[in-house]
Amino acid sequence: MINLIKGLLFGLAYVAPIGMQNLYVINTALKQPRHKAFITTIIVIFFDISLSLACFLGVGQLLKAIPLIKQGLWLIGGGLVAYMGFSLLTDKGSDDQTMTEPETFSYRKAVTAAFTIAWLNPQAILDGTLLLGAFRASLPGTAGDIFLVGVMASSFIWFNSLTTIFSLLKAKINLRILVLINRVCGVIMMGYGVRLLWAFVASLLH
Repeated sequence: MINLIKGLLFGLAYVAPIGMQNLYVINTALKQPRHKAFITTIIVIFFDISLSLACFLGVGQLLKAIPLIKQGLWLIGGGLVAYMGFSLLTDKGSDDQTMTEPETFSYRKAVTAAFTIAWLNPQAILDGTLLLGAFRASLPGTAGDIFLVGVMASSFIWFNSLTTIFSLLKAKINLRILVLINRVCGVIMMGYGVRLLWAFVASLLH
């Protein structure tokens, strides 16, 4: 039970700070009907949990062993994240658009976005491997498995909570506020994308 709580608290501390996944979940909750927002959230949770599991098992060691994979993730991930940010930044809506007329929902886009922001960031993979790997070393056997269950549960709790809160709040948010939120999210996500692309360029210069 103690290891489960440790995993839950670690997971919440790890996903709570503002990041690409949180921004994407919040933006989707504000733009889509509640049931589609929760579908997107489940997709995000799936890729987040799969990444946590992979990090726990040490997938980051593969990136260290084969730098070309890391460079590919920087390039592809940086490009896609920057594009997602640019799309949000330039989304101005329209005068006749209302919060009851959400943008078109696409499962393909939801899966692509969720996969991109979770898996196409080598630094996140390396950091996750370092942190979760340390817990795996200190909690061998069943204790480590229970800890990992807590980490996965935190992802489910956190992202569903975000979706619930912002789905309830969106009734009070008009188009102008939504556009402002889009621009803020867009700038931050473009920043993430540029940082990934710069890491790729820097790897070529060294």
